[in-house]
Amino acid sequence: MAMPDSNSRTNLPRSTKTSRSSARRRGGRRKSAARRLRLIPLGGLGEIGKNMMALESGDDIVVIDAGLMFPGEDLLGVDLLIPDFTFLFENRDRVRGVVVTHGHEDHIGALPYLLQSLDVPVYASKLSARLIAIEVKQKSAKAKLDVREVTAGERITLGSLSIEFFAVCHSIPDAMGLIIHTPLGTVVHTGDFKLDHTPVIGQPTDLHSLALLGTRQVLLLMSDSTYVELPGYTPSERTVAESLERIISDAPGRVIVATFSSLVGRIQQVLDIAAKSKRSVLITGRSMEAIVKVASEAGYLRIPPKTLGKFEKIHNLPHDRVVILTTGTQGEPTSALVRMANREHPQVRIVPGDTVIMSATPIPGNDELVSRTIDNLFQLGANVVYGSMSRVHVHGHGSEEELKTILNLVRPKYFVPIHGEYRHLAKHAKLAAEMGVSLENIFVLRNGDVLELTETKGKVVGKVAAGGIVASGPMTGALDLNMLRDRRLLSRDGVVVVTVVFSAEDGMLIDEPLIVSKGFVDTRSNGEMIRGAQKAVLAAIGEGRHAPGDRARVETQAREALSKYFYSRTHRRPVVIPVIVGL
Repeated sequence: MAMPDSNSRTNLPRSTKTSRSSARRRGGRRKSAARRLRLIPLGGLGEIGKNMMALESGDDIVVIDAGLMFPGEDLLGVDLLIPDFTFLFENRDRVRGVVVTHGHEDHIGALPYLLQSLDVPVYASKLSARLIAIEVKQKSAKAKLDVREVTAGERITLGSLSIEFFAVCHSIPDAMGLIIHTPLGTVVHTGDFKLDHTPVIGQPTDLHSLALLGTRQVLLLMSDSTYVELPGYTPSERTVAESLERIISDAPGRVIVATFSSLVGRIQQVLDIAAKSKRSVLITGRSMEAIVKVASEAGYLRIPPKTLGKFEKIHNLPHDRVVILTTGTQGEPTSALVRMANREHPQVRIVPGDTVIMSATPIPGNDELVSRTIDNLFQLGANVVYGSMSRVHVHGHGSEEELKTILNLVRPKYFVPIHGEYRHLAKHAKLAAEMGVSLENIFVLRNGDVLELTETKGKVVGKVAAGGIVASGPMTGALDLNMLRDRRLLSRDGVVVVTVVFSAEDGMLIDEPLIVSKGFVDTRSNGEMIRGAQKAVLAAIGEGRHAPGDRARVETQAREALSKYFYSRTHRRPVVIPVIVGL
């Protein structure tokens, strides 16, 4: 099994723009380049989210997905993480387009940022195209959006690459995998998928097309690894309906169903069960309202007559005739469910008799937030239904046996596990070896690795920039570890500002240092400590005459003196900011 060298930093040559005629004149070079294929993951490997892959053949580059990732609690002040687009920007003349597998944010959320500087067409299914338009409208007024709708079974040509779309079943309608025909051979990219033969909405995964491919030589398979650790098969979405119907029918009061807004099949189930139970469905949460509107307009969501109500009329309805659909399954602080749990929602107050269904599982890293939300709901008197034993959620990814099925059908020469943390990729690679793929043809990659495939071998030949890019509002930039360190210090120990004023005429100290604290100690109720801090500063900088060039030295002396003094008194290290006036 081939593992990349993490220290490899080969710089790839930057290409210059060539016309088709000049490319033909240089046919010898193009023919040579066509006999190799390069795979360049820019996100989604070794992490959950931020999925993005570049496929390079000769003078042509095709991008698969452009997703975002939500930061952990340690990335204070960071809204989103997106891939590093440097490689694509440096080769913008060769990028032929972006191909989208489905409409989840971890696959489309970075498009508003990418399309600000890269003017290329985006190919996506009907629902995905509409969700992309919403993403771009919300996040970027500068992005140049050219979305072209495609359907399963359709085939497009982007330079020397021909891409055929095939249906896959996932937790959002219109998800697709890719069959990419290259001069070197056929590549299969599964996208996110599971093998649900009875989906609530959409089509089952097209195993027939994959089986036909398997009768011929498939060069490369890239397959979803997210739930490789789970044995067996992922249950069908229809198994959830039985649990939901029983819980909603037996509930004595209001039922609040929290789920992912993109889980259109789950939303459809709730609407159908509510109509059968003669309950009105009310929707709260901006993303939930948006997806219901888009999915119903596109024909993916069928709203039973007289089922969907207006939220403003919630107080006019008996509690046992209400179902509330909401966001907030991940404990997001601003989500509707969390505001209900914190008694901050403007229209819903949790009362005894309410039933809350958590129809989702926590994303890794969100467990503490979700647990806190559930605890708060219980304290308010709600009956909270959650966890795997309640059977109110199934995930949208294939488990171990489904991944084996894909490997067995496709029978690739080369295999690259994608979409998952590093342990998921490594376990999927081991599974591929057990299914007969040669060890030397299995590659567990990291973001930025450049895997070059030829007819005879594959090898990691270099590395491109693929670090984390943070997005805070409309601003983006490289992950600044010093900035994050300062934010952590501020959040933990607060900040102290000391202002020292000197006379501009003679350089003498005018008054005692002024010390202001935020998030550290209350300066008004800790007068003795503040007076001690003032003395420490004066002792460090001296009360004699200071020259104009002493400013930097005085700043350093004041900062070090206060840091040492406050640590000796409190065992805390606030961020100390000296302000020197007059020097």
